[in-house]
Amino acid sequence: MPHQIRDFQINDIESVNKVALLAFSQYKNSYTDWPTLSKKIANMASLAEQSELRVAIVDGIITGAVAYVAPGKPKDFFPAEWAVIRMLVVDPNYRGLGIGKALTTDCLQRALRDTAPLIGLHTSPIMKIALQMYLRMGFRFTQKVTPIHGVPYNIYVKRFD
Repeated sequence: MPHQIRDFQINDIESVNKVALLAFSQYKNSYTDWPTLSKKIANMASLAEQSELRVAIVDGIITGAVAYVAPGKPKDFFPAEWAVIRMLVVDPNYRGLGIGKALTTDCLQRALRDTAPLIGLHTSPIMKIALQMYLRMGFRFTQKVTPIHGVPYNIYVKRFD
């Protein structure tokens, strides 16, 4: 199925939040406080306030989303000069179509546009398919970070030099 990537629009809020929750639900038993985390995940569209939120569309349906945070923008635990990928999500019913890779590539292109020296992200070893994709795309482990609700997370970086 062909997909397109476009900018988030205000009428996408409900669909983006729904896809984010669907994408993370397979891990709900891994987190020690799923109810608290799920409320944050189900508010993914709010990332549009501080980042460039991009959505993937298949046959008019939002099937994935990602937030790209440009260098110089506020970030949780990343240096200000980094570009950052936040919350890459793909509806489980549309996985395996290259949507995650297309959204990640879109972020890489934005980082290059912004002349970022590198782009970072954080993910968990429990997200095996996403982690394998990031590694194939040239991201490398840099450090462990504080677990999120009992789930380990690590930072990965791709340099552009």
